[in-house]
Amino acid sequence: MPHIYTYKIDNLTEIMIKRSLLPLLLLISLSAMAQKNPAPFKDGDRIIFAGNSITEAGFYPNYIWLYYITHFPERKIEVMNGGIGGDVAKQIYTRLEGDLLAKKPNVLIVTFGMNDSKYFEYGMHKDKVDSVRKAAVDSSYKSFQLIEQKLNALPNIQKIMMTSSPYDETMKNEKNYFPGKWKTMEEIIRFQKAAATKDNWAYVDLFYPMTAMEQKIQKDDSTFTLTGPDRIHPGNAGHFVMAYLFLKAQQLANQPIADISIDATKNKVLQSRNCTVSNLSSKNNTVSFTYLAKSLPYPIDTISRIWGNPQKQNEALQVIPFIKEFDQEILTVKGLKGNNYSISIDGNEVTKCTAQALDTGVNLASLSNTPQYQQAKAIMDLQLKRKELEDKMRAYYWINYDYLNSKGMLFNDSQVALDSVTNAAKKDFFVASKKDAYTETRLQSTRDKIQQQMNEMRDEMYKMAKPATHTITVTQVD
Repeated sequence: MPHIYTYKIDNLTEIMIKRSLLPLLLLISLSAMAQKNPAPFKDGDRIIFAGNSITEAGFYPNYIWLYYITHFPERKIEVMNGGIGGDVAKQIYTRLEGDLLAKKPNVLIVTFGMNDSKYFEYGMHKDKVDSVRKAAVDSSYKSFQLIEQKLNALPNIQKIMMTSSPYDETMKNEKNYFPGKWKTMEEIIRFQKAAATKDNWAYVDLFYPMTAMEQKIQKDDSTFTLTGPDRIHPGNAGHFVMAYLFLKAQQLANQPIADISIDATKNKVLQSRNCTVSNLSSKNNTVSFTYLAKSLPYPIDTISRIWGNPQKQNEALQVIPFIKEFDQEILTVKGLKGNNYSISIDGNEVTKCTAQALDTGVNLASLSNTPQYQQAKAIMDLQLKRKELEDKMRAYYWINYDYLNSKGMLFNDSQVALDSVTNAAKKDFFVASKKDAYTETRLQSTRDKIQQQMNEMRDEMYKMAKPATHTITVTQVD
């Protein structure tokens, strides 16, 4: 008998869908219902991302948060990592109370599917891929229903369903090739999307856009991927793409850092979006003014920070128009005479350009030597230090839920628990990889101190993000 999925669309309408007919019937039944976009985060929001090792790595949540800190410095939010490596939907449900909801979020993003869709089972049962898929999807759906029921009973929490980033089944790579896994993930995404519509949750799709980006470039470079050598875990570039897609879903694109337009001939400010311009002076082929933006440029990292994955954050710029859509600090000066000009900020030259370029508009955010960019980079550096502390805290929860829970010692911070972890680490690579951080954080008093440090860093980041007043001077140099 074929498996049946039941979706209650509203109080009067319930549809029952055979799994084999899921793609067609869902398209027909749900096409008229627009997917709900997640609302932009607001001042005071506490946001947690619940997921697996991709979330535990922590970069895409921090990239999202860094955008908010730099672009909306007056809007104080906190983004928290709720990922644990290896998790499937059932495990996310298991730790809803003790880990995720315990952090008192008012926005919770749920993402799963990479581990739910299985791995080596495809090679072990090559002649039974359909049954492997059915078992994986059924199990994931059953566990999700528990999450769904729990969260729907919490009306004060904004729920966001976010698909997994894709398993890259098409890249040229001999490692971790599980043909059929991508299709299983696709079926999981179908019920995720349908449930989001039914429950009026917001929905963010990472799976299809990232797959399309990968396959477009793979036509010319078969080894390209936004995941990495293992086809599963995105590197820093992949995490940046994930952050970009999330911010796009929040409809935050095309909100400038600043947009200044000056008529040098008339000594007039034509436009000053998201900033204030004062003390304008235009004479002797020199334009100067006082400038205070409401936002900062977005600093983009150039270092690979995920073990075993060489990707750098800035490499994502070849597939996403992030600079164009999210990082525009435009200076336009019209009516200049001559050819070449120097732009200085607070007396220090930051670039040279032509009068024609200034007439079109120069993006100051693309310059890493401006004081406002350096201000933003200092925030990024502090956020990375805060992330190191949060990583230790995630290791504590990993050990508790992925090891101690099965031993009947969940949140048992005793010496007995530590001895058990230490002994297990001698044989278990995954336990060994978390043991030192767990040992450091196992006492509540230590975790309280780490959390206080993280809170102080959060507050300091917002203090650092307060935009400063600068003097911009445009001078003819030819």
